[in-house]
Amino acid sequence: MPSLGRLHLITDTRPGRDPLTVVRAALTAARADLVVQVRVEDSATDREAYDLARRVLGLCAPYGATCLVNDRLHVALAVGAAGGHVGADDLPVGAARRVLGPTGVLGATARAPETAVEAVTAGASYLGVGPCHSTSTKSGLPDPIGAAGVRAVTGAVHVPVIAIGGVTAARVPELRAAGAYGVAVVGAVSGAADPARATAELLRALTC
Repeated sequence: MPSLGRLHLITDTRPGRDPLTVVRAALTAARADLVVQVRVEDSATDREAYDLARRVLGLCAPYGATCLVNDRLHVALAVGAAGGHVGADDLPVGAARRVLGPTGVLGATARAPETAVEAVTAGASYLGVGPCHSTSTKSGLPDPIGAAGVRAVTGAVHVPVIAIGGVTAARVPELRAAGAYGVAVVGAVSGAADPARATAELLRALTC
């Protein structure tokens, strides 16, 4: 598996957002330390997902940054991404591992030690754990688990845990202290007036 960056940027493709501009800005600040996870709205066609993933991968390549695709593993394979990420309503982790093969990066969503262990046993390379705090980026999420919930998961598995949900630079130290390897963000970068500066602040918080 490629070395996994500590900062994961999830594309925001809601109306009025410009994910490619945000990715470009974040890459200038984070370079190879960035993981870009291409996530599109459920209503997006596979062609739209493919076109975005292909362009994001092209932006990541010169920096050596990792590109993953959320949910749509066939798109990840089609564009040659490093791997993908599956949630609770996507393919089971074991099936996703068979799709990606033994070497692809495979992230899985978990919020409790039991499901985390199951995901790792089934082949997850890393876990996205949360939501840690309340967030308006995605609707229908369960209640936040806080740093205590992250700590419970990190104590149960040996793979990197990426904390997600309402993450800001100010909240990173607490999450790192809870054992999180890194964090995943949407609004903290895509909603910032200066995405490059926001990215740099998150990286500083992660490496302190």
